[in-house]
Amino acid sequence: MTAADSFPRQHARTQRLTLGEPRNVTVSADGRRAVFLRSRGGDDPVTCLWTIDLATHTEVLVADPRTLLEAGLDDLPPEERARRERLREGAGGVTAYATDERGTVAAFTIGGRLFVAGLLSGRSRPLEVEGPVFDPRPDPTARRLAYVQGRRLRVATLDGRSVVVAGDDDEPETVSWGSADFVAAEEMRRMRGYWWSPDGERLAVCRVDQSPVATWHLGDPADPAVAPSVIRYPAAGTANADTTLHVIDAADMDAAGAGEPVDVEWDRAAFPYLADVQWGHHGLVITVQSRDQQRLEVRRVDPDTGATELLADDHDDAWVELVPGAPAFLADGRLVRCADRDGCRRLLVGTEAVTDPDLQVRSIVAAAGHEVVFLANPIDDPTVQHVWRWTVAEGASPLTDAPGVHTAAGTTSALVVRSATLEDERAVWLLPDGHELTSHAETALVTPNVRMHRTASRRLATALLLPHDHDGAPLPVLLDPYGGPHAQRVVRSRNAFATSQWFADQGFAVVVADGRGTPGRGSAFERAVRHDLATAPLDDQIEALLHLAEVTGALDLDRVAIRGWSFGGYLAALAVLRRPDVFHAAIAGAPVTEWRLYDTHYTERYLGDPTDDPGPYDASSLLPLARDLQRPLLLVHGLADDNVVAAHTLRLSSALLAAGRPHEVLPLVGVSHMTPQEVVAEHLLLHQLDFLRRALGLATVPLRRSHDG
Repeated sequence: MTAADSFPRQHARTQRLTLGEPRNVTVSADGRRAVFLRSRGGDDPVTCLWTIDLATHTEVLVADPRTLLEAGLDDLPPEERARRERLREGAGGVTAYATDERGTVAAFTIGGRLFVAGLLSGRSRPLEVEGPVFDPRPDPTARRLAYVQGRRLRVATLDGRSVVVAGDDDEPETVSWGSADFVAAEEMRRMRGYWWSPDGERLAVCRVDQSPVATWHLGDPADPAVAPSVIRYPAAGTANADTTLHVIDAADMDAAGAGEPVDVEWDRAAFPYLADVQWGHHGLVITVQSRDQQRLEVRRVDPDTGATELLADDHDDAWVELVPGAPAFLADGRLVRCADRDGCRRLLVGTEAVTDPDLQVRSIVAAAGHEVVFLANPIDDPTVQHVWRWTVAEGASPLTDAPGVHTAAGTTSALVVRSATLEDERAVWLLPDGHELTSHAETALVTPNVRMHRTASRRLATALLLPHDHDGAPLPVLLDPYGGPHAQRVVRSRNAFATSQWFADQGFAVVVADGRGTPGRGSAFERAVRHDLATAPLDDQIEALLHLAEVTGALDLDRVAIRGWSFGGYLAALAVLRRPDVFHAAIAGAPVTEWRLYDTHYTERYLGDPTDDPGPYDASSLLPLARDLQRPLLLVHGLADDNVVAAHTLRLSSALLAAGRPHEVLPLVGVSHMTPQEVVAEHLLLHQLDFLRRALGLATVPLRRSHDG
């Protein structure tokens, strides 16, 4: 950090203040050490692999990519680039790793090359195998490891001998083994496509055939000499990839292949989505979901025959939510899962709901013996998240209590907890004995001047950020929401408001509100957007705006702007198109403008199948509203975005032009959905500020340096 550093510069340089913070933490089965990723500094994008002894607190640098691979850190296979995009991963170096069951050996890739590390010795070495390599994983016994190479899955010994165990060059190019398809990775959080058996003798492997999926082309208009890239994109109402699961013998490394796979059988016509696979000491268990997402089944697989038996099922007239970490098992074999019951998401052990109906369960961290560790928030306060423990003897009790956002990793007996609050300058990772894990993350140059509110009508979680030198006079307003499913903006975490505070310090009253459809407030609140992604989210932003104007007197309702990205971009464009009486300018970043162009699993969950009923799609689309634009609108889109493709912005721009409605378009060359490029991220904030000042008729003044508190 330099004396002349500005927040936009710092925000870009540190990748939103994430570099240098420990992440991807795992704890060995014996609870003696933790493994984690962390770069050497708050602006260092090259991530290293570390271990820490949980008794002595001794840290060991296990793998430094700059010493292991002098060049080619960014020379990634396409599968790895896709994985990072699905995870919104902007850093480089070691960005993922896998270990054996005891946590003694780790495997990872750098630049498509395979490396293995001894976590007891703290040493790493390359393993010379045919590559490029993607998603390497040691078997639970640390005798061999598997990895994806192109469309094939290979198994190697630790001396580098390898064979293909799944995949055949004679198969069509649309077929791959061992990788997740697009919607599994983007929407179901299933990032992987193969799983080892506990004894390391067999593998459960996904076979994905993309031939049914429509072919799309993403070109680079800045370089007409480069041919467009071809992707398979399963848009709403169209065909998904055909995903099957197979059990393969991986024991005989001297064989030319691994014999005939055993096909796993379930009713794929009724349940085409393979949402989750686990292979632990309680057996091979799969979770499958219907296309309309109203039905879900958990089934145990006989790996010898491929036959499956039903362990549990669930049904919801709207949709069944996929909850991270579920299902899991207790020592007595009882199934642990989550389901919406009595108006909220509850923890189920067997068939019994064991958490209170005023607690919204968000994920399962670990289950073992007779206890479960999970994350949850009080249903009346979605701004916090706590770590909870449930035991057979004592029921559920919180392990964290400070108002903030707490997460955890590890085992039921050795938890590492991450805590972020409004008061703490940075998130803190605490080891089981309370020792703080070192973080190199920078402290934001802004200190949020934030006040939490709840609206009078719907009790919406709302935050108001004002300049530190505010004199009480009404200020131009900037709404800064996400406002859609699966994401929150109003949380008691300081860095969540860093960018909003920077805008506030430039002379705005910034309003952040989580309306209906966002998580944490129970089943009905989330499902209020079913068959209509427009009305409730927009109405709730207006409710938050008017509430704060009434109770604070700090908002100038004659100068109201809104900005957002992804769903927030959709919401921002919707605001000026549908309610120009309230909103006077909008910045729509990577907006979904036509929901028929977005993916099956996300869009059909909320709007249904457009081939059955196009009504919800027509009602939620921005394109028919183009003729109604009366206010300044800036559209921003990365031309390399393969999630919300640039066609969304281009189609809306075309419709606006055809209707004679002036607007601005900012194309970002070579930028994907997450805008990781440092220069782009910095100047994009400055460009947005300039647009807001012009659109609202504000004087152009020098940038104000944000207060440090």
